[in-house]
Amino acid sequence: MARRHGRRLARHLEPKRLLDLALGSALLLLAAPALAAAALTLALTRPPGGVRVRDYRTGLNGHPFLLSSLRTRRLRLDLLSRLPHVVRGHLSLVGPAPLEIGTPAAAAPWRQLVRPGLTGLAQLRRGSALPWDETPLLDQHYVEHHWIGLDLAILVRTPAAVLLAAPAPRAAPARHRPGAHGQGALSDTDHRPPRYIAAE
Repeated sequence: MARRHGRRLARHLEPKRLLDLALGSALLLLAAPALAAAALTLALTRPPGGVRVRDYRTGLNGHPFLLSSLRTRRLRLDLLSRLPHVVRGHLSLVGPAPLEIGTPAAAAPWRQLVRPGLTGLAQLRRGSALPWDETPLLDQHYVEHHWIGLDLAILVRTPAAVLLAAPAPRAAPARHRPGAHGQGALSDTDHRPPRYIAAE
């Protein structure tokens, strides 16, 4: 019994979870004044649907959880308002984005091996000219190769990526895209690394 409890405690105190608890708690304390001010401003303006957005997302091992975010994207306060989920263990600081329940990609077995995160490899590349299928590839690469050093590297790059993020380029109409009529069109696998298995 004691050995089983020790293994369970070790899982809870793994380096990634310790980082989430320590840094997540510190960030939540630092962000609390801004989050409180944003919540008060939203309450005064009475946005349709209320101050917060709440919906169920798929978490670790496929377990659903109710994700709550402030209804604002100014300075990405919506992401910072999810920090309590990091402290509670629903989210990690770094991981694939939390997907809505019922989304086909949320059922991928590899995605359920880790907690979803506030930021990650795919989130850092958001707004770039990546093909549509690169996001799940980046998420799968993270799940297969994640370690504490990679998490720290992603966290260091996240503030600049958030501040410098530009809106994703709009797709050109089909008649203007090269290969839109079947000539020279690229397949979905043309941008994937050699021998990489796409997410299912």
